[in-house]
Amino acid sequence: MYLRQTRTENGEVRGFPGTNARITVYKGIPFAADTGYENRWRAPQPAKDWEGVRDCYEFGPIPMQRIPGRDPEAFYAKEWHVDPEVPMGEDCLRANIWTPAHTKDDKLPVMIWIFGGGLMEGYPHEMEFDGERIASRGVILVSIGYRLNVFGQLCHPELTATQPDAPSNFCFLDQAYGIAWVKRNIANFGGDPENITIFGQSAGAASVLTHMCASQSEGLFQKCIIESFNPVNPTIPRGGGFPAHTFQDVEQMGVKFFDLLGVKTLEEARKLDAQFIMDTYNSSGLWINNIIDPVYAKADVGELMLANKFHDVQFIIGNTVDEFKTGPSIDPMAQYRNAADGDLPPEIPNYDDEEEVMKWIDQHYGEYAEEFKAIVKADPRPAKIAAETCRVAVGNDILVASLAKMGRKFYFYNFGPTIPGDDAGSFHSSDLWFEFETLARSWRPWDGHHYDLARKMCNYWTNFAKTGDPNGNDADGTPMPHWDPVTPEKPYPIQFFDTIQMATGPRTPEEKFLFDVYFKEKNG
Repeated sequence: MYLRQTRTENGEVRGFPGTNARITVYKGIPFAADTGYENRWRAPQPAKDWEGVRDCYEFGPIPMQRIPGRDPEAFYAKEWHVDPEVPMGEDCLRANIWTPAHTKDDKLPVMIWIFGGGLMEGYPHEMEFDGERIASRGVILVSIGYRLNVFGQLCHPELTATQPDAPSNFCFLDQAYGIAWVKRNIANFGGDPENITIFGQSAGAASVLTHMCASQSEGLFQKCIIESFNPVNPTIPRGGGFPAHTFQDVEQMGVKFFDLLGVKTLEEARKLDAQFIMDTYNSSGLWINNIIDPVYAKADVGELMLANKFHDVQFIIGNTVDEFKTGPSIDPMAQYRNAADGDLPPEIPNYDDEEEVMKWIDQHYGEYAEEFKAIVKADPRPAKIAAETCRVAVGNDILVASLAKMGRKFYFYNFGPTIPGDDAGSFHSSDLWFEFETLARSWRPWDGHHYDLARKMCNYWTNFAKTGDPNGNDADGTPMPHWDPVTPEKPYPIQFFDTIQMATGPRTPEEKFLFDVYFKEKNG
């Protein structure tokens, strides 16, 4: 017997056997009320109770965003945003649960997935996020929806005045509400509310860091996994990263946006059709994102981490080796950033000409330009690839070294196997197929060693969720390569490459250069 029917705080729910009949899947459970109209730009509200048993056989609507898969030439359209017909709407605060539990008393560890997409797009039931392989290891997987883009981050003076307890960052409030809902309800799905791991990638990882630093979230989870987000920018290139708008700046963006909508008040804006709001935002050229608000996300998470001001939780942090090295063509957020005047970081132009790359280094590396150019010229790789060292990787190296000195116990990884099918390398998000062990859903011609790596990575992730230690045996009972925690003497990652091994130092001279310059400038 498996736990095919159970209860939430709002009513009975019925799940169904997964592809693996040992797993029960519950799709689209409301964990909060519809966020449309009167609930738009408010803190999440309690879900309505229902009578009888709710059949949880279909995913809920995806959050309002650009239509996934509309442009088949876009990089991520061929990866997983393949369905332009996927239902979309404001009733998106839904939880999806994959549980292997037999009874409510099983007390299984729980992982809560927060999807990425720049807080602009994405949804919790993308094909790569299927939870069956995680659940097959005795861990409950929950994925949660949350509001995005202007629906999730609008600021406006009227919001600040009328709801000071929730003036913005509804995306983070939704996530926190969902995590708290899981803690209250997961025991009925066979889960242990005192053994919860939250994990996310890209903007999902930024969200995890936000909750790690928010006082309101303390005690909601015990462990975290932070994938492919860098909260610390290296000192150079000069001007790297995005501008830190003040809350008042973003409030004025909200005033401008209301003008574009043709409304003057929140009451008027809340009566508008959601698709009209979305279309207006998409054509507005506004970039409402990365907001520091006075209530939940009160400060830059990188600064808080470096100051050791975050919850006492165990965590894993890491990144892919290539991330955005291949340029904005595979960056799904480029379409938004390109519309925002002055908000682009100094990415290297898509130059194949080494001389042009050297000019770019002269412009952005100041007194370190000659030293860096010499390092780049000595690299056997093309100048653009050598110079465009992944700032996510270097930033994580900086953060990891700093946290190790504080005595925090945690684990660090790099992901960089050969990725078949094109020349994108271990691109930003390529690791998702592996952590969820969902390679069979991909179009790419994976071979046996990729499936072996995916199986082991999923093992490491679920072992960590169970005990706080990722190490353990593979499916055949043999020990997997040992993953050492970070220490001040050895702040190095495990390398999930075509083989798995612990690193013994920085990967490239370029990255070591950026790392050393950061601490040189920081220490005067």
